[in-house]
Amino acid sequence: MATTKVRPVSSRSDRKAFIDFPYGHYRDDSPWIAPLRMDVKHAIDRKKNAFFDHGDIELFLARNEEGEVIGRIAGIVNGMHLKKYDDGVGFFGFFECIEDEPTAHALLDAAADWLRAKDLSAMRGPTNPSLNDTAGLLVDGFDREPAILMPYNPPYYADYLTSWGMQSVMTMWAYYVHKKYVKLDKLRRGRDIIMHRNPDLSIRTLDMDRFEEDADIILEIYNKAWSNNWGHVPMTPREFKQLADNMKQIVDPRIVFILEKAGEPVAFSIALPNLNQALRYVPDGRLFPLGLPKLLAYGKMSVYEVRMPLMGVLPEYHGRGFDALVILETIEQGPANGYDACEMSWVLDTNVRLKNACESMGGVVDKEYGMFEAAL
Repeated sequence: MATTKVRPVSSRSDRKAFIDFPYGHYRDDSPWIAPLRMDVKHAIDRKKNAFFDHGDIELFLARNEEGEVIGRIAGIVNGMHLKKYDDGVGFFGFFECIEDEPTAHALLDAAADWLRAKDLSAMRGPTNPSLNDTAGLLVDGFDREPAILMPYNPPYYADYLTSWGMQSVMTMWAYYVHKKYVKLDKLRRGRDIIMHRNPDLSIRTLDMDRFEEDADIILEIYNKAWSNNWGHVPMTPREFKQLADNMKQIVDPRIVFILEKAGEPVAFSIALPNLNQALRYVPDGRLFPLGLPKLLAYGKMSVYEVRMPLMGVLPEYHGRGFDALVILETIEQGPANGYDACEMSWVLDTNVRLKNACESMGGVVDKEYGMFEAAL
């Protein structure tokens, strides 16, 4: 019987192997889009990623008898989560594995043992490394490419998690909205009613000349708007600054909106060009020497969709339809700026209002994701 050995990442070559594994693992899996290696490297870098200001991660590699890497996982302690919930929940992430159940179970055992040693009582995931990053397990929609900053994985991952003892604790949806099928008349009638009731409302786009100021506005609304959502963990100022700095490189300010009431910001939405449509031409995740020229050559003409990863309305204005205003603005301005469709993801299964809004505007469920958990 083949023996799988799972050991912590302890050397530079181990770390490289940890980063490299998915690029070989998914070589023949066409829907997978290779993330840039420098982004993965940053995510697990204790000196660079602001997550490590409050969190901790232990990386593990699984190898077969010949020493070949056949899987990876990370045990994750999220200090901000524990500070908010004090529920003893640790996390796992960066999970990748060959199609072999014992190997998957050995990886999960390693992460679970590490979390137990930290006196944690449950393991949830996947998060890479937190819910504010790429998170969730794809459970339906395997034939379609993931949108920017969304995960992709084979169908057997969910089977291996459940056979190990994990259960799905939250379902998240990705809705696809295309200009051909969106119900604009209905949305515009709704906008007219909302604006009639609130004549002091106005919408503006992101101002790149005062990017930092607008980023601070978005962070404040986000942390307040999402505070009661399942699993929400507030971003620290340094975490959000890192996120904003990364987004600044790819954001199209024409499709980022801030809603103001009497001149005061009350809601926002961020849509990002779906750069995965361009990154498909950089299959090894390396910009140099050949990746960057390909990205520049194919990027602009191949990106015709956006993903809306973030939207928020201050709690005191919930139920007034303000979210519909920024969504409609995205739907109207997207095609005018070369974007024909938008993926709204992810939407929590418990967010009935937003699910209904997505469906009523003509959006359809395109993918399903799950968060899994087990007691330790």
